[in-house]
Formats: sequence, C-alpha cells, structure tokens
Amino acid sequence: MEFNEDRPIFLQLADRLEEGILSGVYPEEGQVPSITEYSVTYKINPATALKGINLLVDAGLLYKKRGVGMFVTSGAREKLRGQRAERFFENFVESMVHEARQLGLTEEELVQLVKRGFDGDVD
Repeated sequence: MEFNEDRPIFLQLADRLEEGILSGVYPEEGQVPSITEYSVTYKINPATALKGINLLVDAGLLYKKRGVGMFVTSGAREKLRGQRAERFFENFVESMVHEARQLGLTEEELVQLVKRGFDGDVD
C-alpha cells in the first residue's frame, strides 16, 4: 500500500480497512492486522495507525478484544455499504441529475445513459 500526499495517512489507512471490509478481505468477526503490524509493514508511526483504526472503532465497524486484537463488528459490511451508497448519492447522483435537467434529458434518457455505463461503455 502506497500513501499519497493529498490526504492524511490515518485517513488513507481507514479507507483501506473499509475497502477490505467491503471486499471481504476482513470478514465480519474476523481479526484485522494489529497497529504494530500496520506500523512496521507500512513504515508509519504507530500513533498514525492507531488514529486510523480508532476512526473505524468510533464508527462501530471495529471492536477490540482485550489482549487479542481488533475485530470487524457483525453488520459492518452492510453498515459501510449504506454509508457509501448515501455518499455516492450526495457526491454523484445529485449532481448528475442536476446536469441532466440542465441538458433537458428525461428520466428515461438518463437511465439509458446509466445502463450504457453498466453495459461496459465506461470503466
């Protein structure tokens, strides 16, 4: 995993953990790597790794078993899916619908454009 300069590392780490939960790399009730593992593997400060993981703990996506490690909460995948769907709506769908209206597209025309994207004309 490489970090970019655009966002704080702890946020990028939290995003990667979320991706792992969504993709099933870290299944519900499964253990995630430790703070030490993250800090050594990615050569980051343990406090930075802790800050990223604590974001997911605070969001109710991870929990700690004392003396054992951090685990993905039951229902985390669906919770993340719902949060991401809402962000997708706010960040993309609303502006897409606004632009479609500006162009005078009908709902059916917009749906056809979206279907075209699903059919592989966009990647």
